[in-house]
Amino acid sequence: MEISLLEVKNLKKYFPIRGGVFWKEIGKIYAVDDVSFSINNGETLGLVGESGCGKTTVGRTLINLYKPTSGEVYFEGNNIYKIRKNELRILRRNIQLIFQDPFESLNPRHTINTILEEPFLIHKIGSHNERKEKIRELLNQVGLTEDSLNRFPHEFSGGQRQRIGIARAISLNPKLIICDEPVSALDVSVQSQILNLLLELQEKLNLTYLFIAHDLAVVKHVSDKIAVMYLGKIAEYAATDDFYKNPVHPYSQLLISAIPVPDPDPDKKKRIILKGDVPSPANPPRGCKFHTRCPIAFDLCRIEEPLLERKQLLSNKHLVACHRSKEILEKKIKVI
Repeated sequence: MEISLLEVKNLKKYFPIRGGVFWKEIGKIYAVDDVSFSINNGETLGLVGESGCGKTTVGRTLINLYKPTSGEVYFEGNNIYKIRKNELRILRRNIQLIFQDPFESLNPRHTINTILEEPFLIHKIGSHNERKEKIRELLNQVGLTEDSLNRFPHEFSGGQRQRIGIARAISLNPKLIICDEPVSALDVSVQSQILNLLLELQEKLNLTYLFIAHDLAVVKHVSDKIAVMYLGKIAEYAATDDFYKNPVHPYSQLLISAIPVPDPDPDKKKRIILKGDVPSPANPPRGCKFHTRCPIAFDLCRIEEPLLERKQLLSNKHLVACHRSKEILEKKIKVI
């Protein structure tokens, strides 16, 4: 039986809303509300959803940048929220983060040499000459030349800056990298280059990715499994091929219908047009979080929250949180 590299159990992260004369807590933002998933060694899990659904908060809570409200996260079988401070330093070597905005994540006052040397200095790795050699190797791995070392971040293009961010992320030979929308700030022509680089590095270095994105077309290219989030919860969780062949949750079908296709014939591809806006995470709706925008919602959806579980006619690893999934699978009702 394969042991998961990362296992997330019932993770919750609520942010307090404060106000009044004494700045007391007057409410909560339910950013992540009972999320569970696992990633095996060498796999990529794509975590997708609209902006504000809690994807980035999940990633930052996993590496202890945010303290969880409740829940457990196990990395190589160890609960990362119960380890000692010296063990946390070792954990940070094994879990790295690639940020969405490559310019904001790089110190504009530091040269690339200083930026890439910093992880080795913090963790006291190698001599001066060994660090210089390792930095040259990192630049070569991400497709940059040695003359980049004495330049500053503003002297590079967006794609080059993201390559520098990737070099920094892999510098300490981590086992897990959290990719927080690593290509969303880049030109379309550059996105494929960065995605292919991430895949090449994964194969060479045996990396495991949590790939956070809002574009299902991008996620399909890199992921082994997909988890769809909506308003702090996972709506559907499945292997990538299974998910694209048989999306069940109405929200998943919406996201797939929004993927651009080269054929403009409207009869060959129907799109779901949703009404209304995403509810506020400070005041999420009762019952199913998606029912306020769902075209097939009925009374039970407004009262009872559906569980994320396997339904009949689905594979063991395909989980859906929808009261009407059985009717959808039996084709008694259609979302589109």
